[in-house]
Amino acid sequence: MIPAIIDFSLKNRLFVLLITMGLFGWGIYAVQENPIDAIPDLSENQVIVFTEWMGRSPQVIEDQITYPLVSNLQGIPQVKDIRASSMFGMSFVYIIFDDQTDIYWARTRVLERLNYAQRLLPEGITPTLGPDGTGVGHIFWYTLDAGKMDLGEQRALQDWYIKLALQTVPGVAEVASFGGFEKQYQLVIDPLKLQFYNLSLMDVMNKVKANNNDVGGRKFEMSDMAYIIRGLGYVKNKQDLENIAIANNKGIPVRVKDIGTVQMGGDLRLGIFDENGEGEAVGGIVVMRYGENADKVIAAVKTKMEEVERGLPKGVKFNIAYDRSSLIEAAIYTIKVKLLEEIIVVCIIVIIFLMHWRSALSIILQIPVTIALSFLLLNAFGISSNIMSLTGIALAIGVIVDNGIIMSENAYRRLSEWQNNPKHQKS
Repeated sequence: MIPAIIDFSLKNRLFVLLITMGLFGWGIYAVQENPIDAIPDLSENQVIVFTEWMGRSPQVIEDQITYPLVSNLQGIPQVKDIRASSMFGMSFVYIIFDDQTDIYWARTRVLERLNYAQRLLPEGITPTLGPDGTGVGHIFWYTLDAGKMDLGEQRALQDWYIKLALQTVPGVAEVASFGGFEKQYQLVIDPLKLQFYNLSLMDVMNKVKANNNDVGGRKFEMSDMAYIIRGLGYVKNKQDLENIAIANNKGIPVRVKDIGTVQMGGDLRLGIFDENGEGEAVGGIVVMRYGENADKVIAAVKTKMEEVERGLPKGVKFNIAYDRSSLIEAAIYTIKVKLLEEIIVVCIIVIIFLMHWRSALSIILQIPVTIALSFLLLNAFGISSNIMSLTGIALAIGVIVDNGIIMSENAYRRLSEWQNNPKHQKS
């Protein structure tokens, strides 16, 4: 078969040349479309189910949340393994799928099963899916430089403006906030006053919850006009909370401010974020979606941050804490330089040993064509351009030219034998 292919190629050189040029152009397009990252993503194909039930011990979480979820998530198609972890107030379930399974198909199957499994959980507990990212998806970290704002204001700015804007960037799965204080209204209740008014803590909680709500009414018609009646009851400031009536004592309403105080404070923190030993900071972590081009996503995030920065309060700006694009560019640049150096060395060696520029050119042209075609396979198998894949290509350059050198040397030998044959010399 090989002699037939060689014979066909020699008789149809123009056709072979056009096919080669077409494949080379397709390979160049594949090079541009191939995702770029510094390190290969070797994480498992998994879906994370997170459930929060604050204040409960790990044993209660294990018995009432983790075990029912794990037992009901079993049996999903293409699942390889299910792992779980229970801790104080939180449950994590990791569903590991086969490597060839589409991640979004897997998330859909898990979500369908969760709709059934939720009926076994305590009332008011809703399990949620984790972001569609991987363990190496943390591609960008930033902090806020806002010396004139306290940590609570910085965290509110991060959660309600910056985070929502950056989540619209294509390829971003999640923007996780860290640092600062999450603002909340805090009711500090005096137990002696509760005892004096014969109230329980649940009475206070239920009344505050019931009074922090909007209600709807019916339509009211008057003078050929229809009016929609609504009850506006959402709390807007501390005074609204202080004036909520809890009970009635001898015809006098007992309000929240009569049994305690209301203050603005921060949520309970299990840790702090310190930047370079210079004090606490507030920021976010940009998590990339599964299979996205890290270099393009980071560039899009930076562009979006420039737009967001125009709307920040005066004196507030971004500080980049971690940017993987610098690592990506350094790694790709190093590989490209070494790749080019190796190509030049191989070309020089081929020319020196063959001493025939046309034969050397036919061998050298195989290098860029083969490298371009290799990116077609990288895209087909979903492999990104990273240190591992590009190093493999660099190591294969010597093998790429081997067949050309062997074929050229064999052709030289055959021609030499043919020319030195006495029969051919006489003819």
